Amino acid sequence: MIVADAHIPFLVEAVRKEWPEVQICPLEPEKIDASSVRDADVLIVRTRTRVNETLLSGSRVRMVCTATIGYDHIDTAYCDAHAIRWTACPGCNAQAVCDYIEEAIEEVQRDEVLSTKGTTIGVVGVGHVGSKVAQMAERRGMKVLLNDPPKGIGVPLDEIARQCDIITFHVPLTRGRDTDRHPKGIQTEYPTYHMCDEEFLGKCKPEALIINAARGGVVDEMALVRSGHPYILDTWENEPDIHPDVLSCALFASMHIAGYSTEGKRNASRMCLDAIADTYGLPKIPDHVFSSSSAYVAGDTAFGWLSRITGLLKACPDQFEMLRKSYALR
Repeated sequence: MIVADAHIPFLVEAVRKEWPEVQICPLEPEKIDASSVRDADVLIVRTRTRVNETLLSGSRVRMVCTATIGYDHIDTAYCDAHAIRWTACPGCNAQAVCDYIEEAIEEVQRDEVLSTKGTTIGVVGVGHVGSKVAQMAERRGMKVLLNDPPKGIGVPLDEIARQCDIITFHVPLTRGRDTDRHPKGIQTEYPTYHMCDEEFLGKCKPEALIINAARGGVVDEMALVRSGHPYILDTWENEPDIHPDVLSCALFASMHIAGYSTEGKRNASRMCLDAIADTYGLPKIPDHVFSSSSAYVAGDTAFGWLSRITGLLKACPDQFEMLRKSYALR
């Protein structure tokens, strides 16, 4: 049996059509708990579900798929120690996030917050998303500086701070091996938790624009507010309970939807089901099944859509999760 987040498009229809022998139970994310997953073999989740000992202990779950690029919401150490396979969907929504960054740049240009003529952009994290953002910026005639120490790519972070007019983060949320001060997360010698902090911001140009569409926690939000830098946030610390001061001071703000596009969601659902097929010897679901799946409401893609989203979120900050769930895919 598969227990799946009910807000992952294309998934349930594809399973019921192509794997009629497999039971799939879609649930609201708040209903995915120890009781509801006890008899499941597979979980398919998004970032809203914390996958850890509390959720999995005593269950039959042997596989966890997250329909997202990031996986810091999964206690991978627990899964590994208990022979529970886990998978993510790297690159599934890279183009959608790149489109979000481009829209943000176009809107700040329109509002004359900055001009991209002669602008230097720093791309921190050069994976699936960051590499697309770098290509987009070069196409727009911007000077691009890259920073990705794990890959041995680019210039030091201090140089990004000193030289760049725009700095955009596209890294996973990771934490250092030598700290126990923070909640559990992926541990690495290249921690990204609060990598954009007071010290970093103090080295930036006074008017440098900061963008975080990676993970909440990569940016120290209160330091960002104090710094006076213009900023755009799609991901937040402690979301959906976002800090009102951080929201009110944001140039543009959205409810963790940068990667929400029809194609990105199709990719994620397909990647999750491909991984399940490989693990359990099921037939791969053909691509055309996802392409011919029930149509989803087309989202707002007319110029200025980020401004309109910002207005909605700032007007109803306590409706973060509802606005996210009801967001029409681009």
